Amino acid sequence: MNQQPTIAIIGAGIFVKTQYIPRLSEISDLVSVKYIWSRSQESAEEAVGAAQKYFPQVEAKWGESGLDDIILDTSVLGVAVVLAGQTQVDISLKLLKAGKHVLQEKPAAVSVREAETALSCYNSICAKVPGQPIWAVAENYRFEPAFVESKKLMAGLGDLMSIQVIVEGSMNSSNPYFSSTWRRNFNGGFVLDMGVHFIAGLRMLVGSEVDTVSATTSHVDRSLPPPDVISSLFQLENGCSGVFVMVVSSKSPKIVWRLVGLNGTLQVERGNQEGKHGYLVSLSTVDGQTKNSFYPFSGVTEELKAFIHDITHATLQKDSRYEAEPRSSFLEGARDIAVLEAMLESGMKQGIPVKVQRV
Repeated sequence: MNQQPTIAIIGAGIFVKTQYIPRLSEISDLVSVKYIWSRSQESAEEAVGAAQKYFPQVEAKWGESGLDDIILDTSVLGVAVVLAGQTQVDISLKLLKAGKHVLQEKPAAVSVREAETALSCYNSICAKVPGQPIWAVAENYRFEPAFVESKKLMAGLGDLMSIQVIVEGSMNSSNPYFSSTWRRNFNGGFVLDMGVHFIAGLRMLVGSEVDTVSATTSHVDRSLPPPDVISSLFQLENGCSGVFVMVVSSKSPKIVWRLVGLNGTLQVERGNQEGKHGYLVSLSTVDGQTKNSFYPFSGVTEELKAFIHDITHATLQKDSRYEAEPRSSFLEGARDIAVLEAMLESGMKQGIPVKVQRV
C-alpha cells in the first residue's frame, strides 16, 4: 500500500483532544484522519478545529447520519472508538460488521458477561466478513517501553515469591475526568475504569493469569462513586501470591509494581525525570547491585502505531488471515476486566475467595 491508511475517530471528548489528536499528529506521516464524529455537531466541530492543524482534510460528522457516512465510506480502513464505556461495544460491533477495523478504548467491556457476548458476536462476524476485521483494545500500558523492557527482565528474577501492586491515585476535583458522568455510573466506578491499566501491567509482567482473589472494598471519599478503596490478595496460576491495593484518590499519589524473586527484585514506579513523566524501572540482583532506568510515557503513540501497522498489513493480506498484535486483542482487555470483576465481587461478599472467570 503506497498511501497512508485512512481512519476515523468516533468520539470527541477529553481523551480525544488531549491524547488521540496530539499523538496521531506525531505520526501523521503514517496515517490520515478523515473524520471525527460526535453525538453533537458542536463537539465534533470543536475536535476537528483542534485536529485541522495536523490533518487539514479532516471533517466533522455527528449523529446517526454522520455515523452512517463513516460506515459507508470505503476509504476508511480503521476507526478509533473513544466513547463512554457503556456504549463502546455496541458501536464497535456495528463498525466491525461493516468491515471496519476497530481500535476501541479501554475498558474492553462493562462486565465479563458483555465481553463474552461481544466475543461471540465478533467471531460470527469474522466468519462472514471478508478479510476478518481487527478488533483491538487500546490498553496503552501493554505498549509502554517500561513494561516491554521490564518483561524481558523477569526471567532473571528466578522463581517469584511475592508481588505487590500499590496504586494511590489522584482522582480529585482537579482531574479532568473527575466529573465524568459515565465513569460515575459505571459498575465498579473508577476502580474498574482506572484499575484495568494496573491489572494489564501486572498480567504483562508476570506472564501468568490471576487464578483466585480475596478482597475487601470500602467507600471513604464521598465525592467519588463506590467503591473508592480496594485491597485484594491474589494468587496466580503458577502458585505465586500477591497483593493489589488501590486508593482512587490520594493526597500523595504513588503507583508501583514490585516483584520479588529468588534471584532479585524488580520495581516499576510512576514518576518523572528531567520534566518528563514516565516510569522508573529498578532491578536489584543477588550480588547487591541495583540498575535504574527511566522510560518516558509513549504507550498511546506505540499502540496507535501498532494498530496502523496492523490495518495496513491486514488490507494487503485481505485474502488470508492476518495475525494482529496480540497485546491489543479484545481478549486481553476482557481478561483485565475479569480480574477486577472478581475482586469487586469478593469485596461485596466480605472477602470470600472468588475464582477469576476464564474468558
